[in-house]
Amino acid sequence: MLAVETLPSVPRLTGLYARGAASSGRIAAGRALPSLPVIGGGEDSLTLPPVAYRVAEVDTADMASHLRDYQRLLHEPVSDHLPSGYLHVLAFPLATAVMVRADFPLPLLGMVHLANDAALARPVRLGDRLEVRAWAEDLRAHRRGVQVDLVAEVRVQGDDDAVPAWRGVSTYLARGFDPSEVEGADGADGGDGQAPGDVPGDAGGDGTAPSDAWAPPLPTGRWVLPAGTGRAYGALSGDRNPIHMSALSAKAFGFPRAIAHGMYTAARALADVGMARGDAYRWTVRFAKPVLLPGTVDVAVTPAEDAPGGFTYVGWNALRRQKHFEGTVTPL
Repeated sequence: MLAVETLPSVPRLTGLYARGAASSGRIAAGRALPSLPVIGGGEDSLTLPPVAYRVAEVDTADMASHLRDYQRLLHEPVSDHLPSGYLHVLAFPLATAVMVRADFPLPLLGMVHLANDAALARPVRLGDRLEVRAWAEDLRAHRRGVQVDLVAEVRVQGDDDAVPAWRGVSTYLARGFDPSEVEGADGADGGDGQAPGDVPGDAGGDGTAPSDAWAPPLPTGRWVLPAGTGRAYGALSGDRNPIHMSALSAKAFGFPRAIAHGMYTAARALADVGMARGDAYRWTVRFAKPVLLPGTVDVAVTPAEDAPGGFTYVGWNALRRQKHFEGTVTPL
């Protein structure tokens, strides 16, 4: 059972990343020198905090300008309905706050974003008052380390439905951890995910060679992303990770150039589906290779063969035949 801690407001990502850098250093030192006091270690070091953070009063009435800026950048249809990608932006700082707690066992820096699965059960509209919650669950083995889900939920005040209006699950990988440290570990494989140096919210790859077996479909669109794409999405989302801001800052983390935010690419694909997704839908994405900026991404959005009214999407580098991301949008 999770203990619920109510915060006065959704925290700002800038301060959270500073705390995350400090906690990541403590975790690294604790794993290297487990006998050090207060840093800890040992067989119980991979226990998730039994806490959910809650913000009870998130008023969206003054978000009209921010929503329009989001719609313009992501090519979203203009509407007073908050798309699933926008709700992720609203809830992401609260999930990050969970990951920078002193008792969170995995380092924020270096976390690899593998996938997202979000369900918008009913419309959330501009002007609604929201309750946002976030917590961590399902720590489990991955062949490259351990993975964990960060869950965020959004409820509209006055809505008594047991199912939240929006629920998003973000799956992250912490490399270098022994999967046997997780109770019941069986070497499970959770996919390849993103590149070294990423923190939550980033798209990347696992350093594997591109597969010649994958044949890209016929594209339905092409995105030409300028060098400032990461700065623009960072200004909207608050996620100003250095790997997105400039080539110079990205090189410090092993990237040849700045990379696009993973959730920018996923939300841009959701926007390409447009109003055909309906008012209630499930949106999934799995990340592969990072999108270097400036860059060009070929995209295919096609009707799903196994889900009436649904869509599949995939984005790739046409020159290298490298997949960047793929996912689905399915009506609920």
